[in-house]
Amino acid sequence: MLTLRHSPFDLFDRLEQQLQTAERVPAAEVIDTPQAYEITLELPGVDKDSIDVKATDRSLIISAERRARQETTNDSGSSENSGRENSGRGTLLSEVRYGTWSRSFRFPGGIQREGLEAQYRDGLLTVKAPKAQSMTSVSVKVEG
Repeated sequence: MLTLRHSPFDLFDRLEQQLQTAERVPAAEVIDTPQAYEITLELPGVDKDSIDVKATDRSLIISAERRARQETTNDSGSSENSGRENSGRGTLLSEVRYGTWSRSFRFPGGIQREGLEAQYRDGLLTVKAPKAQSMTSVSVKVEG
């Protein structure tokens, strides 16, 4: 009879595979102030130009892309990585996640889309979405 024996390390291998294929989303913090909703996202290593903020009446969609560093070859034939001479060396380990991320946030009240402010500094994106000052309501006369 043939039996398969599993190593206790098999569990760690499977966990590592799941973590590598899992979709990563940036960590966020949402604060409700009397005047606005303030959203802060951690986006280290993201180019400011790749960040996109879109708004509807009650929600925000924030997306960004972290691009991988490009290796190029200079005139002498050696590789360069991000402008540094690489002398033929390659990446031994990379735990950095590259790609496109998107987060959406829905608020309990309306927001003023025209008043949105976004600031990106030290890897943190902060978006202020002013609350709508008035909510429109409609009265309907019931006819009998």
